[in-house]
Amino acid sequence: MKTLLYSAAAFSMLALVSCGNAEKHDNNTTPKADSSALATTQPEATPEAAPMDSAAMMKAWVDYSTPGEMQKWLAAQDGKWKGEMTSFDGAPGAKEEMTQENKMIMGGRYQQSIVKGKMMGMDFEGMSLMGYDNAKKTFVCTWIDNMGTGIMKTEGTYNEASKTLEMKGLMTDPTTGKDTPVRQVYQMIDDKTQTMEMYGEVAGKETKTMEVRLSKK
Repeated sequence: MKTLLYSAAAFSMLALVSCGNAEKHDNNTTPKADSSALATTQPEATPEAAPMDSAAMMKAWVDYSTPGEMQKWLAAQDGKWKGEMTSFDGAPGAKEEMTQENKMIMGGRYQQSIVKGKMMGMDFEGMSLMGYDNAKKTFVCTWIDNMGTGIMKTEGTYNEASKTLEMKGLMTDPTTGKDTPVRQVYQMIDDKTQTMEMYGEVAGKETKTMEVRLSKK
């Protein structure tokens, strides 16, 4: 912050000095620089990129809207899953049962997941929409549940070697009303087993807040 203030002060001082010098030059009889000489030192304008033709535009839209390998990867997780959810508050809490049902929608472009169970002894229900953005080459996800009124948004990439999908984004901190960072790590152990670990910011430090283990029915 001090650096920014110092920079702003220095910028203001330079501006004042420049203005003062300009006034002095106006009052003196010093000849002005030859405008033709200045013109020769000006950089050439960067040519504008050629507009995309209609065929290329159409191909871009087709590629963007056509489900591919990543959408097939999501579809392989369709079906009903049963799991255990563990909340962390410095240490693991009690395990609570949950169910999750995944279904591809919009012609196989997005996966809708409905989650039901218990959280801290209360009835819990949530829903996510997960997709793979063909243009951005990244997974995108939104999440809502009955324990809030905001929408959590995350993006991430899949690591084929480790079979993990790491998603990062923001969620609302109800104690401040501001966004706070969140990170989720999905581990695909096999076709019928996966885990999800969730991390949030606690006292300025990333902390594990939840773990879910799912088995496909």
